[in-house]
Amino acid sequence: MNKDELQGKAETAKGKFKQAVGDLTNDPALHDKGVADEAAGRTKDAFGHAKRKVGEVVKNVEKTIKR
Repeated sequence: MNKDELQGKAETAKGKFKQAVGDLTNDPALHDKGVADEAAGRTKDAFGHAKRKVGEVVKNVEKTIKR
C-alpha cells in the first residue's frame, strides 16, 4: 500500500464520518460535504492502487529483460 492509497482511505473514512454526523445533526450541508470527501478519497485510493500496479508491472518487465 502506498501513500496515495493510505491518504485515500483516510479521506474516505473522513467523508463517511461527516455523513454520519450530518445525518445525526440534521445538517444536509455537512452530509453533502461528507459525500464529496468520500468520493475524493475513493478516487485517490484508486489512483494509488493503479500507480502501485503500474510500478509492479515495470519491475516485472525489468526482471524479464535482465534474464
